[in-house]
Amino acid sequence: MRLLFQLISQCVLGAIALIVVHFALPGVSLSVNGFLAAIGVFTLAHMILGPFVLSVALHYAAPLAGGVGLVATLLALWVASMVHDGIAISGVASWILAPIIVWVITALGGWIFMALVIDKWIKRRNAEKLVRSVQKA
Repeated sequence: MRLLFQLISQCVLGAIALIVVHFALPGVSLSVNGFLAAIGVFTLAHMILGPFVLSVALHYAAPLAGGVGLVATLLALWVASMVHDGIAISGVASWILAPIIVWVITALGGWIFMALVIDKWIKRRNAEKLVRSVQKA
């Protein structure tokens, strides 16, 4: 259940982040037709590349493990930019700033969503199950 919530939150936060980057950076364009494909590809790439980049960082350069999310975001944006009519990023400044903006939005948003909403919901649900099991006994 937690994985499903993480997937949904990553899709929503990824959509918000891509929209923000589209309007904030002149070198980033996002087509309406390819928006859903870009979100799907970005989210999937980010979920796959995140653990891969972490394992590589821990194996070869443990001190760099803190930048894993940023590197995974950069790679996910690169993969998403390969989708026809999705997101297009041009210019060095856009390639530097876009991953940072997307990473901040998805990281903070994911932390806030999971910590404040989902964890409370899961704890409440578990407490209700415990109460029901005690009442049955």
